[in-house]
Amino acid sequence: MLRSVLWGLVLCAASASVLHAQAPALSLPHERFVLPNGLNVIIHEDHTLPVVAVNVWYHVGSGSEKPGRTGFAHLFEHVMFEGSKNVREGDFDNLLEAAGGNNNGSTTQDRTNYYETLPSNQLPLALYLESDRMAFLLDSLSQHKLDGQRDIVKNEKRQRVDNQPYGQAFVSIFKNMFPKGHPYSWDVIGSMEDLNAASVDDVKEFFRTYYVPSNASLVIAGDVNPAEVRKQVETWFADVPGAPDAVAPASPRVTLRSPKWETLEDKVQLPRVYITWHSPRQLGPGDAECDLIANILAGGRSSRLYQKLVNELQIAQNVSASQYSLAQGSVFFITATAVPGVKLDQIESVVRAELAKFAAEGPTPREVQRALNQYESGFLSQLESIDQRADLLNSYYYHTRNPDWLNEDLNRYRGIAPTDLQRFAGVLLTPEQSYTLSIVPTGKTELAVTPKK
Repeated sequence: MLRSVLWGLVLCAASASVLHAQAPALSLPHERFVLPNGLNVIIHEDHTLPVVAVNVWYHVGSGSEKPGRTGFAHLFEHVMFEGSKNVREGDFDNLLEAAGGNNNGSTTQDRTNYYETLPSNQLPLALYLESDRMAFLLDSLSQHKLDGQRDIVKNEKRQRVDNQPYGQAFVSIFKNMFPKGHPYSWDVIGSMEDLNAASVDDVKEFFRTYYVPSNASLVIAGDVNPAEVRKQVETWFADVPGAPDAVAPASPRVTLRSPKWETLEDKVQLPRVYITWHSPRQLGPGDAECDLIANILAGGRSSRLYQKLVNELQIAQNVSASQYSLAQGSVFFITATAVPGVKLDQIESVVRAELAKFAAEGPTPREVQRALNQYESGFLSQLESIDQRADLLNSYYYHTRNPDWLNEDLNRYRGIAPTDLQRFAGVLLTPEQSYTLSIVPTGKTELAVTPKK
């Protein structure tokens, strides 16, 4: 039933056989209003299932931090679950689980989000919990709580970065791709030295600056009555004190003026190469093209690089490509892991040759159509989840100030021609603008890519 109804959205455009010019418009119907304290509220009504998703975006991520004060955005992702003035420590999870709900949060360079899914008749509980930590988190923030969550973040860094095979890759890539002081030049998890040096007052100042109603957007999606939801939101959030608008740091577009190489030794079995480029910002011109280029180059077993490196030459165990989209400028990745006995120079040489061929000849219409079909399938599938729709509404609002940017988003891809991809690849994915990182087994630096003069 879920697939046949799809919650009232116009999704007959999902069929790859339907001509794109004739595809009906897609829509995420919603109501939006702003409370006097600045909180943006978006309501999406869907009565298919008796559930509701509550999704809060605070428009602050690691990119809002300052040098010497990194890691605060991710730290708050943990602190926000540790109780507030009227919610005892541990009760945020306990109350939601007792009501049949679940919750979580995540942090990126651009935003921090918190979300709950629960039976629709339990919506007031979620609104109470979210409003209490927005208004009164600092009332219960103590040195003891801060120290406890700081230790958890340190342990997370040990598990995910320090002791994870290839775990230093993203840290090194962003450090080298962005100049010192740029908001994307440090890792989302932050510096342990900065976190150790942070006082309770430092952390409270960060909260007062960014965790304010005017810097947040609240999406409520599911089995709800918009008029009733508005009353409930006003009940729980209208008295949250307003504050001056947070000023998001802005940085000029970054490019590499010359190629860069780096080699890291790690406790790994096989060498791996990461070749990266600066690419267009999220939802900006060229962002969609980069998604399709990544798919054609290394999106599955039929892709160009997989066929060449894994099937034909058998010098790579795996290969992937992706566009890591961010608000102030993105990064395009090609990653390949060598098979035993193969040097990364061999893999890098093949990748460069395939990129040169792509820029010279472009993709075939069949490759573009396959990439587009795969993207559309994934794009439309996410609309089946009320959680993902809630997050999509928040994402569109954050990036475009229009929560219903669904049709415009999909049309970015539908209007792409093979010559567009050829042009973008030729301009962006050049050796002169790339950063190449080799991660090799300890003591095996001879397996790394050799820097080119």
